[in-house]
This record gives sequence, C-alpha cells and structure tokens, in this order.
Amino acid sequence: MSVLDALVRLCPPPADPPPGVDWERAERSLGTALPTDYKQLVDTYGDGVFDDTIWLLVPGSAYDDCDLHAQATERAEILTRLWEFEAKPAELLEAGARVVPWAFEEGTGAFLYWLARPGQQPDEWTVLYNEGRGPLWEHHDTGCSAFLLAVLNGTADTAYFDSLHEAPESTRHCFATADQTLGASQG
Repeated sequence: MSVLDALVRLCPPPADPPPGVDWERAERSLGTALPTDYKQLVDTYGDGVFDDTIWLLVPGSAYDDCDLHAQATERAEILTRLWEFEAKPAELLEAGARVVPWAFEEGTGAFLYWLARPGQQPDEWTVLYNEGRGPLWEHHDTGCSAFLLAVLNGTADTAYFDSLHEAPESTRHCFATADQTLGASQG
C-alpha cells in the first residue's frame, strides 16, 4: 500500500475532486520542480486543512494563506530578514540549500518546508518543521506525504502536533477544504 493510499484510508479526501493543477505552469512560476508525492497529495485533497491543524499549500489557491506561490514568496522574504540576526538551522548551512514551504500549522506561525539540497531531485527532498515564533527547527528524513501520515497516525518523531492525539482513539481524522473552512472563494 502506498503512503497516499494509507493516508486516504486514515483521512478520507473530499467527495468532490479538487480543481486540477497545471503542474507545468505551477513549477515554472515557482522556479522549481515539485515532489511527486506532493503533487499526488494536492491532486487528491486540494487546498484545505487536516484535522483542523495542518493546512496544505496549493498552487493557484483562491486564498493567499493557502497559495503555494504566495507563501513561498512571503516565507522567503521573512526568512531572509530573520537570518540577518538569527542563525540558520544547520541543514541550511550547506551552500545552495534552501527551503520551500508546503504546509503550515493552524494558529501557531509554524511552517512545514521541504529541505532542498544542491544536487537533489525534488523526490529526495525531506521535511523541515519551523516552530514559527521561535528559533527551533526539526528535520525529518522523509517526504511530505509520509511525514503527514506519521503526524496523523501518531508515529512521527516530533515535539509538535500533540493536540492531534489528545482526542479519543475512535476520533476519525478529517480533511476540510479551504472553501468549507474559509467560506466559498470569491474567484
């Protein structure tokens, strides 16, 4: 069973498929190819939130907070300013290493990024979690879909996302689209 299949079993996607993404255009606009597992995740779920906690960023979202391009631009500017007075995480000290956001945590300022190292293909990118309102970064040697699955099923080795596991075991995981959560888009 693939990671995506396991995620779909654990947390069913919306009944109506999300709008299609023009991946060639999205990658050209972003200036980089994107991991296959992320594209499959977006094609299955679209923009929205897992368990009222983890918001998936999607190219072309009608909501700036959920738009991959808008957030990549904003996060790059914020991190550039931040690293003028705060040390970069060790994973980013390698020349040419960079981060690309793919999700954020509701209400915390925390972001999930891909760690893109020189010479790596996007399917080799791993996950960096930044707590957002502090200097702590966590590296996870896995792709975004596997990390998301591990967080939801409680097997991720992380100091974060405890609130997802405070509910009784019988609680079903859920995904809500951005339109369901934020109101129908104006687009």
